[in-house]
Amino acid sequence: MVLIAHDIRSLHNVGSIFRSADAFGVEKLYLTGYTGTPPRKEIAKTALGSQDRVVWERRDDAVALISELKKQGVNVLALDNREGAVDISSVIARSGATKQSPVALVLGNEVDGIPSAVLAACDGTVEIPLPGHKRSLNVAVATGIALFALTRKMG
Repeated sequence: MVLIAHDIRSLHNVGSIFRSADAFGVEKLYLTGYTGTPPRKEIAKTALGSQDRVVWERRDDAVALISELKKQGVNVLALDNREGAVDISSVIARSGATKQSPVALVLGNEVDGIPSAVLAACDGTVEIPLPGHKRSLNVAVATGIALFALTRKMG
């Protein structure tokens, strides 16, 4: 499992994403666009050392990175609640993703989500079903839920 955190504004969210990546055994975390990178005290505050354990790499161009990953056989999925997104709990069986067929999950900006060019480069879009009135979650919270769902399905 690979994560791509694109244009994440909050360094505290970046730290939380590192922590979830560490907890769920993410192979690599890519920080793209204007997402902040370690070392930063705001990241360290919420990462609690995970920024030193999770393999990460800084990339400017998310679309180019997605293209590279797809050429390596990685199934790239955007985590976004736009119309047409598929329930994350059902996507693994349909995508054919397994431990031998890795998944990259793209995370987007806390306010604007994932830019259309990045979405278009992905193989599909998944969402966390939200039965309540509010249709969005904090990006770090959504990352933890998505990693839980995906690692259980791929288990």
